[in-house]
Amino acid sequence: MDLSQTSTNSGLSLGFLSHVSANNNRSSKIADDSISFQIEPRARDLSHPLPSVPLRLLDQQTENRYHNHAERNNSNENNVIEDDEEKDVEFQLLGHPMTLKRKRDCDSGSSSSFCSSMGSRVTSNEIESRRNAVRAWGNQSLRSADPSIFEIMEKEKQRQFKGIELIASENFVCKAVMEALGSHLTNKYSEGMPGARYYGGNQYIDEIEALCCQRALTAFGLDSETWGVNVQPYSCTSANFAVYTGLLLPGDRIMGLDTPSGGNTSHGCYLPNGRKVSGASIFFESLPYKVNSQTGYVDYDKLEERALDFRPKILICGGSSYPREWDYARFRQIADKCGAVLLCDMAQISGLIAAKECASPFEYCDVVTSTTHKSLRGPRGGIIFYRKGPKPRKRGMLLNQGDGSDKYDFEDKINFAVFPALQGGPHNNHIAALAIALKQVATPEYKTYMQQVKKNAQALASALLRRHCRLVTGGTDNHMLLWDLRNFGMTGMSFRSNFSFSLPNYVDIIVIVGKIFEKVCEVCHITLNKVTIFDDNGNITPGGVRIGTPAMTSRGCLESDFETMAEFLLRAAKIASSVQKEHGKLPKSFLKGLEDNKEIVELRMRVENFATQFAMPGFDV
Repeated sequence: MDLSQTSTNSGLSLGFLSHVSANNNRSSKIADDSISFQIEPRARDLSHPLPSVPLRLLDQQTENRYHNHAERNNSNENNVIEDDEEKDVEFQLLGHPMTLKRKRDCDSGSSSSFCSSMGSRVTSNEIESRRNAVRAWGNQSLRSADPSIFEIMEKEKQRQFKGIELIASENFVCKAVMEALGSHLTNKYSEGMPGARYYGGNQYIDEIEALCCQRALTAFGLDSETWGVNVQPYSCTSANFAVYTGLLLPGDRIMGLDTPSGGNTSHGCYLPNGRKVSGASIFFESLPYKVNSQTGYVDYDKLEERALDFRPKILICGGSSYPREWDYARFRQIADKCGAVLLCDMAQISGLIAAKECASPFEYCDVVTSTTHKSLRGPRGGIIFYRKGPKPRKRGMLLNQGDGSDKYDFEDKINFAVFPALQGGPHNNHIAALAIALKQVATPEYKTYMQQVKKNAQALASALLRRHCRLVTGGTDNHMLLWDLRNFGMTGMSFRSNFSFSLPNYVDIIVIVGKIFEKVCEVCHITLNKVTIFDDNGNITPGGVRIGTPAMTSRGCLESDFETMAEFLLRAAKIASSVQKEHGKLPKSFLKGLEDNKEIVELRMRVENFATQFAMPGFDV
């Protein structure tokens, strides 16, 4: 029949039926991609309603293919389909030839089977087969799924266990943190902030992130009415750049500690030839302040003079290789005089600050950033604290203070900079692991740990000084110390890329004493890192190493153990000097001199025997 022609004599009407109907008696079970009609008389006895007939609208060619396929299957299975069930009604709709076909019922109530569009049934055995296929790739252990990666990871585990870890920015995490990092939370996408996500299904992710933020404020003794926190940054470098992006315009000025003086490249960094190294210098204009070349301390008078001339929008305190306390009150005064926001990057000392073992920046700074994996013993990531609520009243001539009616506007700007400006979805496994670490930070046991970190740093410094070693600033106030190696007779080596070296100030030709010592320590299973220092004439030279105590303190080492480590370090320095004198400055010759060196083999054995006495947090070896 042709539905494009209206028949006045027809007693039937053709209507659409949704497969999800408000009237359950008139609904029919059909596939989601089908169209349902109902044909019923125009005039009917309402006391005797006729049953509806579910129909499916198919095009003529598809329907013919369906019949041919169904007939072949049914003949193979010796199933006979009644004529009235297969009877078709051909018609035209808007000029197109169509076919109305009566829909057959299909049992869809069983959880172990369902009907496809062809009417076939999937058995429970087939479902189980599919489940097993998923388990085959999804439930394998690392050892089974990728033996190559497993083997390399096992070697790294042994390296950590058998070695002495003295890199100041490294630490060991607990088993609970590892479990969270390797958990199912990595499956969830959750762009946005708690309660305002771009995806559904985040109610539990919101709970985790809210709890993490609460614990972050608690760990540092902050009031949620005056401080906010963002725990989504992937690193402290990301956190710093989010602060710049949120509070500044491209080309605005920032000022931080010079990288050769111990600052971080994320605070701005240029090469001697003027090349911009970090994003902070590429997108913003940076001018550094420096330490006094003779004392190693920050020169606050020159800092103030430079800041008043440069007028940065953000003044940064904090660094990567500075072993002394920061004068936050003086920074606040300078920032107010030049109208700058005061940012503290406490990445290196955040654990000490949380444990109240060094001065806190929160009383004076507007924004505070940190990593989460160094002295905090958490997962690798970043965190941003920012002031909120009313600004304090003016005091004297301080320019950056309000009259009491102004409020800080950092929260929305920084959160928007983190996402969507700079990052995508947060790493939920990292945030859960951070929440675990921050819970530990608020305990008395953690405070005891950080106290021991400081004691161990002071013990190591004293041991080296007694052995006539030079330390930049003469000692330490925190967890690290800087060792000047120039008095061991090691001259530099001139070469390009034979050693992996990333100090941005020395790219084309590396002339470095610290690298020589670092390499010798590495083959003896002691890890530390090279730094630049100032020579007696005030020139920068890469002749030092940075040593930190948090990692080995996490393994249970005390002051007497760091006395032993001082002996190992001194022995390594003497070996490095001896090998260079015997084999010369060329890197190829120097590296050859390290091969099968009896003194190195002996020292490595002593280091391994010492290190393997101590437990490894997170796993058994």
